[in-house]
Amino acid sequence: MKVLLAFFANTCANFIIGLLIAKFLGPEEYGRFALAFAVHVVAQTALYDWLKFSTTRFYSERSRDISPQIRASLAASFLLITILVFVICGIYLFIGPIFNFETSLVLLAMLLAVANGLFDYSTALARARFHDHTYGRLVLVKNILALIFIGGGAFIFHSAAVALAGTVASLFMTFLYGRASLYDPGVSLHQASIATIKNLISYSTPMVLALLLYHALPLATRALAAGFYDFAESGQLALAYDVGMRAMMAFGSALDVLLFQIAVAKHELQGEDQAKRQVAYNMSVVFTILLPACVGLGIVLPSVEALVVPLQFHGAFRHYLSILLPGLFAMGLVNFGINPIFQIEKRTAPLVFAAVSAAVTTIILLLILPKGADASHLAVAQTGGYVAALASTIFFALRSQAIWPSLRDILFAGLGSGAMYLVLRQSADMSPGASTLVAQILLGGLVYLIFVLVFNIARLRNLAIDWVRPYIAWT
Repeated sequence: MKVLLAFFANTCANFIIGLLIAKFLGPEEYGRFALAFAVHVVAQTALYDWLKFSTTRFYSERSRDISPQIRASLAASFLLITILVFVICGIYLFIGPIFNFETSLVLLAMLLAVANGLFDYSTALARARFHDHTYGRLVLVKNILALIFIGGGAFIFHSAAVALAGTVASLFMTFLYGRASLYDPGVSLHQASIATIKNLISYSTPMVLALLLYHALPLATRALAAGFYDFAESGQLALAYDVGMRAMMAFGSALDVLLFQIAVAKHELQGEDQAKRQVAYNMSVVFTILLPACVGLGIVLPSVEALVVPLQFHGAFRHYLSILLPGLFAMGLVNFGINPIFQIEKRTAPLVFAAVSAAVTTIILLLILPKGADASHLAVAQTGGYVAALASTIFFALRSQAIWPSLRDILFAGLGSGAMYLVLRQSADMSPGASTLVAQILLGGLVYLIFVLVFNIARLRNLAIDWVRPYIAWT
């Protein structure tokens, strides 16, 4: 439970910091920041994400003792990759091409890829060993430093470069703060094994390739928006995507960070069949949480925009996020619900084919959709690609004869979300604001909670009873 709260708090803090950056930078400078940030995401995914995936799948308290070469191989790989990044950046600084935004942003994006890769690797080590306290401290310190360096830098200098530099500083300082608690005594780089590194890369490569294609979509749409229109329009589209993605991550990632590790532990201790059953149950939970969250977000968008979105982004924010929401929901199901089927089986190649289908669909839509006065066609193309990825992932999962979640849970989660939507539609004429937002959240949450409790969707009623029983007994 502690790790869930920490992850949720981290996502919420990122959400707030992102809005502050947008407010202090404005649409045009935020467009530059968002494009550079998308470059960092692609670079980090290509270079470092395989370390995170390998850590959460193969590193544990048990493997730490019996297979120290795993931790040594991960650490050695990180060092070698980072040295390579600095060499390439040094070469680029002298002979690299000039883009339509500053070279400093490209270099800062690469440095941010290193810093965020290090932070994600560190938190993956804590998660894999179920060190909730360590994980929580890392997240807390990172968010405090981020608020100071990123928010403060953007407020004072109104510069995308300063905001990126503040992000790098907060991440590196967080690692320095927490590295002692992640130390493995007796493990040295000499224990690193080329064979182990090859096995880890073999497992992670399909997931990395898939994520690269997925992350390339927002990078491409932001670049195209800047080219077709200007950086201000690119910033408008980017903020809608960033807020929507963070909202989805707040729910999906917080669940995945615990549920997937439970499945891995069951695979290690009880065998593959029990792990598959856990993954099927995890899918039920993810669907039960993500669907009403996305439906509810679509309903409360006017109030969210009025209360927390900077005034310069009003109108465009609601418009673009409404288009992107179905795609974000599809990607949430892919990443946190269905992909673990292939991860547990160590058969991750289908993830690449699903990502390719997303990229191809997006390209086709970009070619056939008419270009309008704004970047709506880019948002539609991106959403279409994500929906195609969901369809492809389900197709490959069906062929793998995976254990699927209860159709009853899926049905009642859908009915509950539909009932919530119908009830909240009655509040559409209310003036956007704090009171409307609170009323919509309470009313929508109550409607869906009734469905969960009455029909015990995903056995969440049982979990709630188990959670409160000790407190009832104590009183």
